[in-house]
Amino acid sequence: MHEKFIARQPIFDKRLRVFAYELLFRGGPQNYFAPNKNASSSVIADSITLFDLQTLAGNALAFINVDELALRLDAPRLLPPRQVIIEILETVSPTEEIVRICRDLCRAGYTLALDDFIDRPSLAPLVECANYLKIDFQLLDSEGRRGIVEKYGQSGITLLAEKVETEEELAEARDLGFTCFQGYFFCKPSMIETREIPGNKLLHLRLLHLVAAPELDYPAVEDLLKHEPSLLYRLLRYLNSPLLGLRSEVHSVRHAISLIGEREFRRWVSIFAVIALATGKPPELIRTALTRAYFCEEFSYAAHMDDERSNLFFMGLLSIVDALLDQPIANVLRSLPVAPPIKTALTGGGSNRFHDVYELLLALERAEWPRLSACVDRLAVPEEAVPSAFQAAVQKASALGT
Repeated sequence: MHEKFIARQPIFDKRLRVFAYELLFRGGPQNYFAPNKNASSSVIADSITLFDLQTLAGNALAFINVDELALRLDAPRLLPPRQVIIEILETVSPTEEIVRICRDLCRAGYTLALDDFIDRPSLAPLVECANYLKIDFQLLDSEGRRGIVEKYGQSGITLLAEKVETEEELAEARDLGFTCFQGYFFCKPSMIETREIPGNKLLHLRLLHLVAAPELDYPAVEDLLKHEPSLLYRLLRYLNSPLLGLRSEVHSVRHAISLIGEREFRRWVSIFAVIALATGKPPELIRTALTRAYFCEEFSYAAHMDDERSNLFFMGLLSIVDALLDQPIANVLRSLPVAPPIKTALTGGGSNRFHDVYELLLALERAEWPRLSACVDRLAVPEEAVPSAFQAAVQKASALGT
């Protein structure tokens, strides 16, 4: 049985709230959807039987790609119409049969999107069935993007800008009239320049500095938390939650450390410090940080790095700190006593096993399956460890309720 992989990429509304995730599957070792196999059909079945749509997407919608064969097999009807958007791949030919199938899906309550849309007369019948047009910002130039907005912007179809990688591209998409956005702009600094970090964020950065130090300075941690009562309240509320299963209520920092141990305390303080740093940023950035952190921790066992799982967790958590502070990540890490292998991995300053895990993580997020396979080979780990670690990470990050 081939390993089953899944990646998810957030889709934002115009207020930068996540309203959907695109779920991307790899159903076998080919690293692509082979046209002569039941690729899309089998992964649709996998999304129901092997992966939990509710866990992967939560209350958001799920965009799921379908190819021509999946449409002919009526595979999309395996999915709940109110939870999914059927995303028709650009390779689908708009034959009479395909158009009829799409119209039947619409009548059955399904919502359709056209992927990598380029305006061609032959696609007009499919456009009539679609609620979303996805425009690849790396595929069309500014003139091509503007032309689609001018033609379809007032038609009632939602225009979704995908592969939006920078704040500048996001601003252009908004100015043109796109109302939905997909890409990794939210994971990158809005600008790279030297600027003073605001006082409250500096406090949270100092807290990260303390919990990353080899020796934990308890009085200093307590003092910083007392200067940030909202953070202290959130931490104590979490420590008192049924999720953690502690037998007695936590009333102080030292009491918390005595109950859960220093390593766990460091981890939870670092999580809540990063959450506090994210004020004013899209909530998805925190979900990404937590999912990355838990993935690295889970994957440490398969990579035979379980003695480094705390450092791997911290690496995943810190991987978005440049976007949180709008600073180059090398500048931020210089102010933190982070283990050298973590700095090497996050700054691209060299190659080590931490860097290989981080590269694998990025490949998984972007559904770059050949790159992921190369990372798996370098780490000499079984491929099935990747999807199982990812599922566990998504569940843990969701349980934290960010």
